[in-house]
Amino acid sequence: MEPMPFELGLYTFVENTPDPYTGQLQAPAERMRDLLETAELAEQVGLDVFAVGEHHREEYLSSAPAVILAAIAARTRRIRLSSAVTVLSSDDPVRVFQQFATLDLLSQGRAEIMAGRGSFIESFPLFGYDLHDYNELFEEKLRLLLKIREQERVTWSGKHRPALEDQPIYPRPVQNPLPVWVAVGGTPASVVRAASLGLPMALAIIGGMPERFAPLFDLYRQTARRLNQSPQPLSINAHGFIADDPKEALEVSYATSSPIMNRIGRERGWPPQSRAQYEAGTSLRGALFVGSPEQIIEKILFQHEIFGHQRFLLQLSVGTVPHQKMLRAIELFGTEVAPVVRREIARRAGSVAV
Repeated sequence: MEPMPFELGLYTFVENTPDPYTGQLQAPAERMRDLLETAELAEQVGLDVFAVGEHHREEYLSSAPAVILAAIAARTRRIRLSSAVTVLSSDDPVRVFQQFATLDLLSQGRAEIMAGRGSFIESFPLFGYDLHDYNELFEEKLRLLLKIREQERVTWSGKHRPALEDQPIYPRPVQNPLPVWVAVGGTPASVVRAASLGLPMALAIIGGMPERFAPLFDLYRQTARRLNQSPQPLSINAHGFIADDPKEALEVSYATSSPIMNRIGRERGWPPQSRAQYEAGTSLRGALFVGSPEQIIEKILFQHEIFGHQRFLLQLSVGTVPHQKMLRAIELFGTEVAPVVRREIARRAGSVAV
């Protein structure tokens, strides 16, 4: 069997927080304009995936990822377009499928759904769901989504949505089946679910030492083998920033991410993160991909030795990054980091095959 090619890409929540250097808040329409420019550049420099997450908070403009991805589809030709994530627990699987099937048609077969339970809770009261049903909602809706992508006419009944009786669901996508990933935050039950359903899995690592997540990848592979599931790609999703000068990368990333991360931390009862703690996270064995292209290459390859994954997605904009610095970071990621990483991982795969 041919090894899966290693993919690199970006994901964003379209943050719109005050610029840490000027204190100014960008007009939302201008922020969207800049986002489209970053997506176009990501394709131009050869990245494989551009993903938009879903949030329903003041700091983000990404409450409707499929709409944003459709705009990107119209301005690109090759790059894959994914959600990261679709908060399936508080959405309707019928509408999710229809939206991403439509995106797939518009993009000529480049759409993906990355389904998750979400890291925030705002969408649950917004759409009338009870947080006590957090796990049950996701399980039921994921299974319905998979049934819809497998069958044009669907008969189904559950607890959290009206039943469907031989109901046709359109449009149908270019890709058959439409790719569905499961995004997990680190719980073994979520890993087992993804493996049991034969779905590719994305793991977000935004803190701690990466080695402690290795047992989850082992659990995924063991579960898939036990159930005779075909091998599926695995992804690491992480925070970071790239600059020509590693000191600049650290200064920009800390200045832009610490205000929003500490704000979220206050809401959740976490202590504020110190500069020393942040810098520790940028070390080789930390979770943050911050530094020069050479440092990012080293860290991606270090983690690949641990996980053997097939995709790496980087969130460059945890908080608002000045646009020109963002464009340079994307350029470095695509032109300097990605080619070296692809070559080395292909070499490793060839060595293993021999």
